[in-house]
Amino acid sequence: MNTLAAIGPDLSEMPRFDDGMVNIRELIRTMAEALVNEIMDAQAEDACADGNQRNGYRDRALVTSVGVINLRIPKLRRGSYFPEDLLVRYSRVDRAVIAAVSEMVTCGVSTRKVEKVASALGVDRMSASQVSRICESLDAAVADLQERDLSGVAFPYVWVDATYLKCRDAGHVSSCALVTAIGAGSDGYRRVLGLGAVDTESYAGWLSFLRSLRERGVAGVACVTSDAREGLRRAIEEVFPGAAWQRCVVHLMRNAASCAPSRQRRAAVLAILHAVFDERDPSLVRELYHLACEKIAGFCQRAADLLEDAEADALAYLDFPYGHHRRLRTNNVQERANRELKRRSRVVQVFPSRKSLVRMLGAVFAEMDEDWAARRWFTEESIALALSPSEGAVPPPAYEGTAADHARRIIEVVMADNPVVRKVA
Repeated sequence: MNTLAAIGPDLSEMPRFDDGMVNIRELIRTMAEALVNEIMDAQAEDACADGNQRNGYRDRALVTSVGVINLRIPKLRRGSYFPEDLLVRYSRVDRAVIAAVSEMVTCGVSTRKVEKVASALGVDRMSASQVSRICESLDAAVADLQERDLSGVAFPYVWVDATYLKCRDAGHVSSCALVTAIGAGSDGYRRVLGLGAVDTESYAGWLSFLRSLRERGVAGVACVTSDAREGLRRAIEEVFPGAAWQRCVVHLMRNAASCAPSRQRRAAVLAILHAVFDERDPSLVRELYHLACEKIAGFCQRAADLLEDAEADALAYLDFPYGHHRRLRTNNVQERANRELKRRSRVVQVFPSRKSLVRMLGAVFAEMDEDWAARRWFTEESIALALSPSEGAVPPPAYEGTAADHARRIIEVVMADNPVVRKVA
């Protein structure tokens, strides 16, 4: 093969900008074009060693990260030649550009804006439809996330949630629910267990989604945390019998506050409930919860009734290891993931199809899953206690007297220090 100097541009003819500086990107593009064509010529000559002959060239443009390079693929009189180790058949875009465009779309850049970014990379023209075709490379990562086998690890804790996004379906724009599940495995790592797009959060939709998780190997579930979605609790009881259901306390507090008829009373409900869930000692939290229901009943009976009905589900986390309470009692891990989804999808506004929605947001979740795989969320010794909660060590209370006495003192302090609570109670 010729030397690099032979295939590269002459020093006197090096591409330059108007100010005389060498255009490095154009230089690399030119050298890459010459080098690839030289390699193909050498391979074609080897293919003609048995008496075959060359029969001209066929031209082909390839979009790369340094611009468009013009390829001259040799033709043979007998048989055919294609540089399989250099190019992908029927592809007009280099893998580096595919990776760059896919990453831009995953980060929330719209297909229209990608064309502008591509032009800055030296790509003369890239249409929205071409960007969409390139994004199909994300399908493999998303399919792996949706179909991978999860049977090798038990998942004591599972968080389930749904977020709504606009999607065009059957010729009109409608709201589509993206349902997701995140689990903490017995090895201490977080994983995205699955995701899917459904029309409504009905019992049937949740049942189908949770069954797909179980069929892929999700087992050993001790507690599922979610908000009180319609049909979700019933589906959890059917798919994961014996698992506790933890109602997200943040959503419960908002639901209870929404029962209050005025802004002052809503603030009072929240102030009292914050005092309950700010405590860590299980006995104290239970005593405070009962007292909170009594105090709230004095100015908002609807909120008190809601809290009394939800007591077992709101305090389910107290039966699990003490060190897991803060993460288990809320759906914050899902809320943070949903915020990232919303941030990435904000520029799209309306997805052209359900498939494109799952493709983009599935790619975002795949990225999160890779980040989570780099660090443990729980130690293996700690997560092992989830399957035998009674062994979770609880530190001694940091107060004197009984839990009931200390709970009354806390409520009295809340009443005295908060003028809103004093006024309505």
